[in-house]
Amino acid sequence: QVQLVESGGGLVQAGGSLRLSCAASGRTFSIYDMAWFRQAPGKEREFVVDIRWSGGNTYYADSVKGRFTISRDNAKDTVYLQMNSLKPEDTAVYYCAMDPTGGGYRYWGQGTQVTVSS
Repeated sequence: QVQLVESGGGLVQAGGSLRLSCAASGRTFSIYDMAWFRQAPGKEREFVVDIRWSGGNTYYADSVKGRFTISRDNAKDTVYLQMNSLKPEDTAVYYCAMDPTGGGYRYWGQGTQVTVSS
């Protein structure tokens, strides 16, 4: 079984920055894609960004493009989300997810709360 643990969430003022981390442990896979999703109160969970195993290919939701940056350290089995120029509408629980086979995001973390005050 795979465990994903997010950290780095918190309360920040609009315009501020946060860096989220997601560490994977347990069963290991040689190659896997990672992603961040988020869920705001009363809304469905939405895709934020993903990154391929090589780290060379990333895809961002339009709402975060130019403000958020995803990266990964495969040696540490950790993926990061640098969030800059945060807006109140970025307030949500952020989840990381792993796709080990190309068949979808099978493993999920417990989430970390990000709150952006205006």
